[in-house]
Amino acid sequence: MYVGVLELDVLLGDVRSLKQKRAVVRPVVAELRRRFEVAVAEAGNQDLHRRALFGIAAVSGDAAHVREVLDACERLVAARPELELLSARQRMLGPED
Repeated sequence: MYVGVLELDVLLGDVRSLKQKRAVVRPVVAELRRRFEVAVAEAGNQDLHRRALFGIAAVSGDAAHVREVLDACERLVAARPELELLSARQRMLGPED
């Protein structure tokens, strides 16, 4: 079994309140869950209006499949015009760990 984790640090566009931030973040989280069947949460920067940290996790019996899914999640977030991807970090845990 392989577990992959992806952290995405993003800068939000024209957001001036936590309510506006929530209106931007929720659809992204929902789309990632729906399209890729991954676990997703806003895992950091909850008190900042224009920043968000998405935590994404995927589990599979094949390491290549986990990497493929996480790469696709990263591309989806990077392609959203209302978000600017600042950094992405992937980690993988396998049977040897």
